[in-house]
Amino acid sequence: MTSNGLVQNGASAASDTSAAASTSSNNSAENGLDGGTASLQLTQSHQDIVRLIGQFLKNEGLSQTAESLMAESGCRLDHPSAAKFHTHILDGDWSKADHDLQELRPLLGQSHSLVEMKFLLLEQKYLEYLEDGRVLDALHVLRNELTPLQHNTARVHQLSSYMMCSSTQELLARTNWAGKGSKSRSALMDKLQSYLPANIMLPPSRLRVLLNQAVELQTMRCQHHNTSHGICLNNTSLLVDHCCPKDDFPTHTIQVLNDHCDEVWFCTFSPDGKKLATGSKDSNVFIWDVNPETCTLNLRNTLVGHNYGAAYLSWSPDSTHLLACGPDESPEVWLWNIKTEKCLKISQSQEDVLTCCSWNKDGKKFVVGGIRGHFYQADMDGNISENWECVRVNCLWCRSDGKTVLASDTHHRIRSYVLEDLTDQHILQEEHPIMSFTVDKNDRLALLNVATQGVHLWDLKDKCLIRRFQGVTQGHFTIHSTFGGANQDFIASGSEDNQVYIWHTRSEHPLATLSGHTRTVNCVSWNPVYPHMLVSVSDDCTIRVWGPKDRISKPSVSSSSTSSNSSNNGNGWSWNDMVS
Repeated sequence: MTSNGLVQNGASAASDTSAAASTSSNNSAENGLDGGTASLQLTQSHQDIVRLIGQFLKNEGLSQTAESLMAESGCRLDHPSAAKFHTHILDGDWSKADHDLQELRPLLGQSHSLVEMKFLLLEQKYLEYLEDGRVLDALHVLRNELTPLQHNTARVHQLSSYMMCSSTQELLARTNWAGKGSKSRSALMDKLQSYLPANIMLPPSRLRVLLNQAVELQTMRCQHHNTSHGICLNNTSLLVDHCCPKDDFPTHTIQVLNDHCDEVWFCTFSPDGKKLATGSKDSNVFIWDVNPETCTLNLRNTLVGHNYGAAYLSWSPDSTHLLACGPDESPEVWLWNIKTEKCLKISQSQEDVLTCCSWNKDGKKFVVGGIRGHFYQADMDGNISENWECVRVNCLWCRSDGKTVLASDTHHRIRSYVLEDLTDQHILQEEHPIMSFTVDKNDRLALLNVATQGVHLWDLKDKCLIRRFQGVTQGHFTIHSTFGGANQDFIASGSEDNQVYIWHTRSEHPLATLSGHTRTVNCVSWNPVYPHMLVSVSDDCTIRVWGPKDRISKPSVSSSSTSSNSSNNGNGWSWNDMVS
């Protein structure tokens, strides 16, 4: 009895152990583990890492190394059924691939995934038959396999039209398909893999995707990233985190210009980045040539005759014409041809007060207005085509749709106006006067200088306030801020405390504070083409050019003919940690 009992208990124990081992083996297979190796115990995250490395090695042609890694770790790159499916797809063995798909069915979860996968498989099969000239076989696939699926009927109709192609070249051109072979089959496999759970088959090039995401995140977190060149695995190192040097950021005084003999009110780079216009209380507008290599300006010509001074300037989209507006008492707008230096004065009445303007995106017309109670649209000959009455505006912006005009008014709000059909719409409301505003190149974000409040960032689409930037001193003087940087990720503004402040759009705290001006900084402009160049103008009658440290020349203070690193005014700037 004892012997029998021992045998029975032993048999029972052995049976239980065998069943447990079988269950463990099945679970391991589903999770990418090879049930044959039990000596190495890996956590789930470690198993995932091994599989990612194995896939990468295999994709790079190191198949034996990948197999050795899988064997030693006890992991399996893909589920056996998925591995067979992959092989048969690349071999173009469609009947076996269809059989493999049925084996994978319990692992797909949603039934429509199976139908979509089968549709993609049959589509490839159909197109390969057409390329081979097997028209009857292709017709059989279309009628007896694709159509009965009752899936994506529009695509089935499109596929049927390819039967009329008279040559392989016409077929490839109409289908935008790579043709029979490894390229199109690999593309098909990439599509099919998106329907398979990751524990069954890894998504295509998964390690590379993850590394690219890591590099992208590092780029986003880089406080001083100011380049339009994309950062990816091919041009950066994975051994250290991506970080742009602070000294490459435009925070160093490169040049100080004192050609204006009175307060400088406005500055703006041309859209092509090759010219800068500055307007002053001295009634002159200076046009400067930009040298992007040295980050310096050279005086090109002087536009005279602005009796009230030049308080606002706007370049045409093609950088050939310039609009100039005066301060509150100015009844005229000057339209300048930069090449010929010819001027057209635009005014409806001497009672007009025209203090703001903006070009339509077509470059053939523009809007002008002021606080007297109206704004209107004019063409290049000065003819008034449209007007809007009873709106006291202090800033205008033409949107990218070519129809809508944004206007800030004396009611502390911004509204949109469509002059063609005389409709308007509320956009945003502030509690204090909006002194000026500008819009980013994507026509989505608006940057406002608000009296006693500072600089505010608004989302024009969602009509919500995104951020209030700290540090700047804004009273009731008109100060103009700007978007800037290679991707317009930065914001710069002058201030009544004589500083220039720079922020990242994601943080309310200043990224840099630039010192050097001795009176209120009225306007800042960031070069739209050469993002390493920034210009500020001030009531101290100077123009300051800011750039990277390596563009600094020998210290001196000069007029337009010489660049300087003003030892008198200093190159003072301080960095602040950006709080995300």
